[in-house]
Amino acid sequence: MAAPIDREALHASWDAITADELHARGGMKWSANPGMIGAWVAESDLGTAPAVTEALHAAVARGDFGYLPRSLAAELREATNAWMRDRFAWDVPPARIHYLPDVIHGLEVAIDLFTPDGTPVIVPTPAYMPFLTIPPRHGRAVIEVPHVTDAQGRWTLDLAAIDAALTAGARLVVLCNPHNPGGRVFERDELAALAEVIARHEGARVFADEVHAPLLLGDAVHVPYATVSEAAARQALTATSASKAFTLPGLKCAQFIVTNDDDQRIVAEQGPLFGHGTSTLGAVANIAAYRAGGPWLDVFVDYLRGTVAAVADRLATSIPSARFVAPEGSYIGWIDLRDVSFPSRIDPRETDLGEWFRREAGVALTDGRACGAAGAGGVRVILATPRPIALEIVDRMADALTQSA
Repeated sequence: MAAPIDREALHASWDAITADELHARGGMKWSANPGMIGAWVAESDLGTAPAVTEALHAAVARGDFGYLPRSLAAELREATNAWMRDRFAWDVPPARIHYLPDVIHGLEVAIDLFTPDGTPVIVPTPAYMPFLTIPPRHGRAVIEVPHVTDAQGRWTLDLAAIDAALTAGARLVVLCNPHNPGGRVFERDELAALAEVIARHEGARVFADEVHAPLLLGDAVHVPYATVSEAAARQALTATSASKAFTLPGLKCAQFIVTNDDDQRIVAEQGPLFGHGTSTLGAVANIAAYRAGGPWLDVFVDYLRGTVAAVADRLATSIPSARFVAPEGSYIGWIDLRDVSFPSRIDPRETDLGEWFRREAGVALTDGRACGAAGAGGVRVILATPRPIALEIVDRMADALTQSA
């Protein structure tokens, strides 16, 4: 039996990690911009669950470096089924759970296998950057549909605009839930309304990226899109992984879930090529995360909640004209700087804010325009980092704005 997780000790150990240590690790998030704080790659700086580390050490000791065996793929399906059932009340038949190297490959599969050639892809924006760049590589135009804002300042789906884009010929809607970079966890009623819109258009599908689903920071409940209705189940092409919640993106293993018979036949026809490139060690890590990582994840999410609250407080005092709606899910923060006073002649809507903060603050984050035209004037910041570093990000941004004014 795994040792119990000491919440206070683990939180203290995360607080103690320094930027120098993170630079020394050599990961892309920190090494790409020497001397800067890395806040642009959606991965955590806080490690993974002990159960995952132990499983990987055992696999390395056995020399499990070959192609993914059928027995391990079956274990992955069973582990994913149990995780979905226990965490999200979704009892997915294991046979409908398939493996892929990563979620982005899932989007490529959704485009190539499940939508008509040449049809556009609808992406609600601001969006995760590859959602805008991958479709054109597959001969598809992207139709950006900006989110609308509710009374609480949260992003919601513009259903009328999505309907219009489908009427114009688009046949795939990208649904990121929990949302990257906005942090929304869409409610059942919102998802059901989307499913009704999709159902009006023959052959229209939804690619549901639910990779951030385990990272629920508030009272929000993750509702898998495929569970909303029979129509949603027919439409949904769901991709997920333990990669974000357990810091495993480099191990290349994700799950692709289909929820109608026709889709299952299409996947079966693809045979082994469907999941080619999925890592054996990635499968080992995902299985361990799903089977035994829950207690660690709960402590990790609790730490993230505290970090997000601290960042919100620091922004309110240091950059009061910035707008920040705390994410309901994921560890990604969106900071709206459109009302912030930048140095003379700089309009945040027309400036590469990523470059500006790298140069002026030594913080590597993502310019909002990379997330679509609707992202102009905002920045995307990864908050899964030691809390003192997360607060230093805000302090550096505030100092840069003050010193450059």
